[in-house]
Amino acid sequence: MRNRRLLAPAALMALASALGGQTRPDVIIELTEQQRDPRIALPEVRGPIDADRTVGRFNDEVWKALEASGRLDIVPRSFYPRSAPRSPEDLIIDPSGMPEDPGARGLWMRGWADAPVVAHYLVYGRIEEADDRLVLQGFVADVTQETAEASYVFGKRYYTTETRTGARQMAFDFARDILMNLGLGQGLAGTRIYYVHRDDGTDTKEIWAMDYDGSNKERITNYRNLCLTPAISPDGRRIAFTTYADEGLPKIFVHSLETGRRLPFYNQDASMNTTPSFAPDNSSIYFASTTSGQSQIYQADMNGGNLRRVSYSRSIDVHPTINPQTGSQIAFVSGASGTPQVYLMDTDGANRRALIRGGGDAVQPSWDPSGERLAFTWTRGYEIGNYNIFLVDVASRQYTQLTHSAGRNEHPYFSPSGTHIAFSSDRLGSVQIWTMRADGTQLRQLTSSGTNESPVWATR
Repeated sequence: MRNRRLLAPAALMALASALGGQTRPDVIIELTEQQRDPRIALPEVRGPIDADRTVGRFNDEVWKALEASGRLDIVPRSFYPRSAPRSPEDLIIDPSGMPEDPGARGLWMRGWADAPVVAHYLVYGRIEEADDRLVLQGFVADVTQETAEASYVFGKRYYTTETRTGARQMAFDFARDILMNLGLGQGLAGTRIYYVHRDDGTDTKEIWAMDYDGSNKERITNYRNLCLTPAISPDGRRIAFTTYADEGLPKIFVHSLETGRRLPFYNQDASMNTTPSFAPDNSSIYFASTTSGQSQIYQADMNGGNLRRVSYSRSIDVHPTINPQTGSQIAFVSGASGTPQVYLMDTDGANRRALIRGGGDAVQPSWDPSGERLAFTWTRGYEIGNYNIFLVDVASRQYTQLTHSAGRNEHPYFSPSGTHIAFSSDRLGSVQIWTMRADGTQLRQLTSSGTNESPVWATR
């Protein structure tokens, strides 16, 4: 690639990647006692013998999706009775006559609430074949209740093709409904992570996507160039990103995720248009541009029209991201203090103030879905000079460090549920995509080949 393609990234990286911070910070770590996750029993749902492989895939995916949500304590199946109900009519509410043998108590509601299972909720149902389709009748019961009416949480019928792909989608739908009906949010099932991928031995980067668990990886762009900084519209229909595919200068491209085609977006005459971010109402795109000479924050319609300058500063401003709840507040990175720091301002450019202070580089802000916290990358912390993931409560400005002494950790992005964070890390050598709980626990590696970075988590 020609050297002029690297000039604009160099300016951006002066904000985003410079090392700094030589002293241990006064980081406030707030620890709160969390409510214990509900215990749930998840026996395998039985189906037709000739569909055993598909039904097995369904059961595996439901377990994985509920476990990945991080919101439930799933009781191991070794504690379960030998059988489970298939419909609400099978459940015996009256504990009288319940066998002494725990393995024979599968039809008794108290058989799931008492030892050795000690569950609060029971998931059960049956899968049948109908017109070349699989039909799931799935239910959830609160087994701590005393009556059938009080124990019923929800029940629903699901249809899918008799394929492993269909079984996986049906599992996602069932798992999401379980969590929603228990008041635990939507979970991770069915969500997608978009990211930047580079094959070993190449100098090009493309946008790829995968399911929440790292499966079903697919390439989204094919420009054979540099494609960076992906952003997904809140309705899940568009992806915007920075690419050098046009004249070797960083420009913003927008694609339809429904058709895969490029959509119209007018790029300003500038040396750099980059770091796009969608407004929560899908009406406009915010981005950084040097159209005025130095990188500032701008807003434009979805096609790039009706340009409006948002920031007016003497410093370099990049990486805007909009509060998903209010739509009226922008977090961004500015070099106004000498080193890149996270700032806030209103979407009209007013009320500009620094959110992160204290030395080092603070970059790559990402809002949680509640609009109350930001994840960001900071070179301060307990591994001085390296990037680690932090959370900051916007109202109190209290910080929590999530990664410690494990390589370079960057590009945090919240899951749609707000319970998890995707990020890139070189903790095992090469830069790969990882996820963790929003409290820094339960780390999981999702990619392993090539170099992978800049994850963005979307509902689909």
